[in-house]
Amino acid sequence: MKAIVVTDQAAGTAGMKLVERPEPQAAINDVVVQVHASGFTSGELTWPSTWTDRLDRDRSPTIPGQELAGIVTALGYGTTGLSVGQRVFGLSDSYRGGTLAEYVAVEARNLAPLPGDVEFSVGAAVAMPGLTAWQGLFVHGRLQAGQSVLVHGAAGAVGSMVTQLAREAGAYVIGTGRAADRQKAIDFGAQEFVDLENDDLKGAGGVHLVFDVIGGEIGKRSAGLVRTGGTLVTIAGPTEARPADGLAIDFVLVSDRAQLGEIVQRVRDGRLRTNIGNIAPLDEAVAAFNPTRRISGKTIIRVRP
Repeated sequence: MKAIVVTDQAAGTAGMKLVERPEPQAAINDVVVQVHASGFTSGELTWPSTWTDRLDRDRSPTIPGQELAGIVTALGYGTTGLSVGQRVFGLSDSYRGGTLAEYVAVEARNLAPLPGDVEFSVGAAVAMPGLTAWQGLFVHGRLQAGQSVLVHGAAGAVGSMVTQLAREAGAYVIGTGRAADRQKAIDFGAQEFVDLENDDLKGAGGVHLVFDVIGGEIGKRSAGLVRTGGTLVTIAGPTEARPADGLAIDFVLVSDRAQLGEIVQRVRDGRLRTNIGNIAPLDEAVAAFNPTRRISGKTIIRVRP
């Protein structure tokens, strides 16, 4: 099968190569999926799990990619809940990756049915950003109707999901980002926008929840924007600051079939839009992940026409 592989962590996405690899086999509780569309997060190439297994043994060359949508072609021993020929979407384990390929073996529990009226590219695009937003807002942030949320990177792949889900839940949403992203963030549902390069972030203070995807200095400053007893939720690593009498939660998403079902139902209802910036075939994936200009939105690889 065709697959994208990486062997040099220092080279980043520029070190990606399209090669031929053996097709995977289904282990216990696995399914093999014929991949139709795949997503990729550049941060994967900095994760230890991309390069080593759980016993810290080198596992390169690695096929990266965690996000996928496709069709089940084989079941491993003991696998339940899915069937051969079923359309599915979801995430592979970070220690396995493998979705930037024509076939991938995935634990069945990490996948959910993909309705026939949802395109494969949409399924691949919504899985990771959607779960990240859902878990950050509702599992860790415990967002309630009537509360206020500050969403960093509101025009990005994750931030746009956070913005939409928070608005649907009845929250007041303030988005942040570059000046050029103002209209896009508003189109996704932000009621106010803060230009991080030119506006005073302090003016957006007093919110119940900050959802941070940036980290660094922005993450530290964000703690002071949370009202007493509020929550700072981040996916950018542990933060040095915490809100007054509140919580600072750094989390890593986990795949959840029920939550994937909630997310895809909102896509079908028109309540949730994906944020796809570019769709490229597998043969052009390396170039797509090394663009010559800034791409606003998620890059999706169409593995099958």
